[in-house]
Amino acid sequence: MRKLVVAVVVLAGFAGLIGVGAVTALLVGSGGRGAGWSNCSADLGPWGDGQGRGERDASTLTDESVGIAQRIIEIGKQRGLPPRAWQIAIQAGKTESNLANLFHGDRDSLGIFQMRPSMGWGTVQQVTDVDYQINKFYDVLLEVPGWEEMRPGEAAQRVERSAFPLRYHKWEPMAAHLVSVEGDVEGISACDDLPSAGVLADQAIKYAQTQLGKPYVWGAAGPNSFDCSGLTQQAWKAAGVEIPKYSQTQYFQGGVHVPLAQAQPGDLVFWGYGRDPKGIHHVALYLGDNEVLHAPQPGESVEVTKLWDGGQLLPTVVRPATDPPPAAQTAPPSTAPVPPADAPAPPADTPSTGVQAPAAGGAR
Repeated sequence: MRKLVVAVVVLAGFAGLIGVGAVTALLVGSGGRGAGWSNCSADLGPWGDGQGRGERDASTLTDESVGIAQRIIEIGKQRGLPPRAWQIAIQAGKTESNLANLFHGDRDSLGIFQMRPSMGWGTVQQVTDVDYQINKFYDVLLEVPGWEEMRPGEAAQRVERSAFPLRYHKWEPMAAHLVSVEGDVEGISACDDLPSAGVLADQAIKYAQTQLGKPYVWGAAGPNSFDCSGLTQQAWKAAGVEIPKYSQTQYFQGGVHVPLAQAQPGDLVFWGYGRDPKGIHHVALYLGDNEVLHAPQPGESVEVTKLWDGGQLLPTVVRPATDPPPAAQTAPPSTAPVPPADAPAPPADTPSTGVQAPAAGGAR
């Protein structure tokens, strides 16, 4: 039982990582983001290393792909749409077709955005016409409630309705770079409007706090009950960040890996048999000050509790959203976790792997 006290916990695997007075290596803030929108926008979300990567990825594009990106921007400007809309369209096009006007795809998927005539996106002639495709993408995007406040990859997924929603985030830096360079928006002030990682984490935590007292149900992801990974997934979804459903896939695909000693509120904390990521069976939302919020096990409810080890706490957490590194500063005291000496046993298992959805050809 999770409430039983473990007399002795040996944290050999955490030597040098955890201790009272540990400090964070980086500050969360706006410093060091650079003057251009490319840098600040590109680093929003789990990919983390956006600065510089966007330019490198853009340099690998063919002339056709650059031309399509330019046309996406041109039509966006003609329609009076903000740069965020251009970025979303570029990310979707890069993900679906490598920004190429394809005449093939999964089932009857065609064109830049892999639109399917059988699903009402238009005729074959239309969905292979560059201007039609771009305008159609924008038409559907504008119908997505709150798309302006979403992370660009999430908004792209809402249009495309792909079976693999996380893949759109990969091209965030590249799309932001193209918007800055090809769209001539260097120094755009929209950076100020983009939520920081701290803001997103706060939104995730606030959502999770409103679920306190709701019962644990295996496989549930709200709104009336949750399992551990369902709770963390929905918490971050409320902040506009998509992460996978199951605890093990959240560890491997949910964001940036950060040492446990540098954990910040909103990070995902994991437990696995033998401290092995392949044996992960539980995940919780870190709140700071050695506290976590989680859905424990059958018969219990969503709660806040002290962080425990039980010989299964992993030395690495996952941060679903990150800010770019700030300029060199003196780091403040860390809120990183220090597991207690008398730690309870781990909670009941949750699914460690999920059933993969079938491959989809983008817009459906």
